[in-house]
Amino acid sequence: MGKFSKKRFSKVNIEISNICNLQCSFCPEVIRAKKTMDIDLFERVIQQVSPLTDQVCLHLMGEPLLHPKLAEMVEICSKHNTRIFLVSNGVLLREKHQHILKDPIFRQICFSLHSYPDNFGQRDPSIYLQRIFEFTDMVLQERPELYINFRLWNLQDVRGGSSSNIDMLQKISQHYEQPLDVEHFDVRRGKSIRITGRLYLHFDTEFTWPSLDVPVLQERGTCYGLRSHFGILADGTVVPCCLDKEGVIPLGNIAEQNILDVLEGTRAQKILKGFREGRLEEDLCKRCNYIERFVKKGKKQIS
Repeated sequence: MGKFSKKRFSKVNIEISNICNLQCSFCPEVIRAKKTMDIDLFERVIQQVSPLTDQVCLHLMGEPLLHPKLAEMVEICSKHNTRIFLVSNGVLLREKHQHILKDPIFRQICFSLHSYPDNFGQRDPSIYLQRIFEFTDMVLQERPELYINFRLWNLQDVRGGSSSNIDMLQKISQHYEQPLDVEHFDVRRGKSIRITGRLYLHFDTEFTWPSLDVPVLQERGTCYGLRSHFGILADGTVVPCCLDKEGVIPLGNIAEQNILDVLEGTRAQKILKGFREGRLEEDLCKRCNYIERFVKKGKKQIS
């Protein structure tokens, strides 16, 4: 067996902070009390999930670069051979972060570029992008095995002529001297365009976050929650899915319980059994339109 091997879950989302430096229209405000995860709790989390997952995503809500002890968290992941997938809006990216983010324990870093025009309108993104380009260029040279994604949501907006998105695409194209043919890109067939090395331009479509305040959408369906991934909020609450941003479906708390006991608990197992049988057990799941992505040719994916 190599240093890393296949685990039970492909990813565990760990919310190291639910505080963000931006207010994106596509990302609803966190109603919970503002909190950053304590370093001792984080180490407990990593100790328990490292045998279970291929990687941890240091994000559920909030901006991970805001955490004052991010470097220590990276060291803890490295100590436990737990690869990191980090999602950031990139606005706070500075030289001090570059040293942290090029650590060999990072497997993938995703910069959500669509957050910039959503917050700053038509402001010139050159300085913002230049910081991201500088880091990416360094990584391409020093860590060519690290995946970097430049994420832009709503490809249709790009095709429709959104000046902010087009401006960003042009700057990316010019910097890497690569033509980006978004006109013929179909997000339904694929979501990524390779720019160079392991640097990709990633497209997706915006979705509506599930909420108990909206009507029931369906009683039947399935999800990869608790099968390929689950989430842990900043206070240690375990949730079945990265879209349960308010902890509406608390399965337990890793600060008080072993993660295996939480995952084998009655509520978690009932949810899993329902997904396998194409049945939605939780009220939040019945109000989630993301589930529609798992429907192919009129059939539910329940394998």
